[in-house]
Amino acid sequence: MAVVDAILRRLLQLHPKVIDLTLERLERLLEQLDHPENKLPPVIHVAGTNGKGSTIAFMRAIMEAAGLGVHVYSSPHLVRFNERIYLAGQDANKGDLISDDHLSALLEECESVNGDTSITFFEITTAAAFLAFSRTPADYVLLETGLGGRLDATNVIEKPSVCVITPVDLDHQQYLGETLADIAAEKSGILKRNVPAIIGPQHDEVRDVIEHIGSRVGSPLQIADQDWQAYEQHGRLVFQNDKELLDLPMPQLIGQHQIINAGTAIATVRALDDKRITAKHIETGLETVEWSARLQKLEPGDLHEWAPAGSEIWLDGGHNPAAGQALAVALAELNDRSPRPLVLIVGMLNSKDPIGYFEAFEDMAHVVFTIAIPHEENALSGEVLANIALQANLDAYPQNSLKEALNAAAEFCNAPRILIGGSLYLAGHVLAEHRNEQASLISGTTKF
Repeated sequence: MAVVDAILRRLLQLHPKVIDLTLERLERLLEQLDHPENKLPPVIHVAGTNGKGSTIAFMRAIMEAAGLGVHVYSSPHLVRFNERIYLAGQDANKGDLISDDHLSALLEECESVNGDTSITFFEITTAAAFLAFSRTPADYVLLETGLGGRLDATNVIEKPSVCVITPVDLDHQQYLGETLADIAAEKSGILKRNVPAIIGPQHDEVRDVIEHIGSRVGSPLQIADQDWQAYEQHGRLVFQNDKELLDLPMPQLIGQHQIINAGTAIATVRALDDKRITAKHIETGLETVEWSARLQKLEPGDLHEWAPAGSEIWLDGGHNPAAGQALAVALAELNDRSPRPLVLIVGMLNSKDPIGYFEAFEDMAHVVFTIAIPHEENALSGEVLANIALQANLDAYPQNSLKEALNAAAEFCNAPRILIGGSLYLAGHVLAEHRNEQASLISGTTKF
């Protein structure tokens, strides 16, 4: 990992502005690399605010259950940069994260071709991913946007097989626009003529924008609750479109929002019209899907030794008000089945909306502990976060570290359900602590 981190640190210096949305720099580099983006297996391109990663995880699990080879490009990473590039296995074997040696060679190749020409970190690492995908056989590429869609580096793909827009909400307003309509327009920039698009459940104003842009560019849309539905009934997941009705097990990932994500994934897979993927493969995918830091229950480990005896510890990287609301619903359902006092441990970046996140937990959280995200210069301090939580009518106390926060929970309740959340980067730090691993020196929040 040291070699990979050294290369990544050099690449961070190639463009002074961390986020600078345009396609021109990447298009130039891809031309110099002989256009690997045109040599990929069929691409499924996914944009949205919430649920992109989980939707992709469901699709990957379904496709691999069918014996198909799948590449995945996602961001940000949690512990290691390699998590962003998942390569299909050979002979229908399950794939794996790109190795350090393979990643280092690709990054150095892109660096050599690019020279000292200005390019962002996300753009040049996206080029490396495209090189990897173009040289390794697979049946599909699952491609997640980094930020927005219209000017996102991944939008150099001219003809994906299917486009997907998961639920759109307020996030990254400083780059995508202040209103839901503005953000929806940016996300809709991935839509392409004659390419079917699966649209997850949306606010009315978001759906209106997506429908308008879809009509303008000639993209046939399949819209949640109009053209397809996914819902829970009698402890089962029901998926329905105009061609079939599937009675399926509930997803392995927890929460009502994961029913939406699973439904979006199923609708996308069905839009491919790939006869190799059967209803049985969809069922297996729902039961075997894995996706870290999405309401993930941590198995006993070092963190449990710091927490009150008998505690459950859950981890989630959601960081905006909509994510907070989805988490609150899921935790309320858990509490109905197995009551425990809820303790929140929250760290957030200064670009997020903490009060909107905290408000979702009013009347639910027994106590809130706030911490600064370790090694992250853009993190809010525990004191600032605690004051914001107090404004949301929560009982909040700043702590100096994750360990202190877990220790402090014992003063307020016995055997609580602890949720650590508010940031994917905090989630990465927690996973590294829990696994006793060395995290990458390149911040998980370095997306662009």
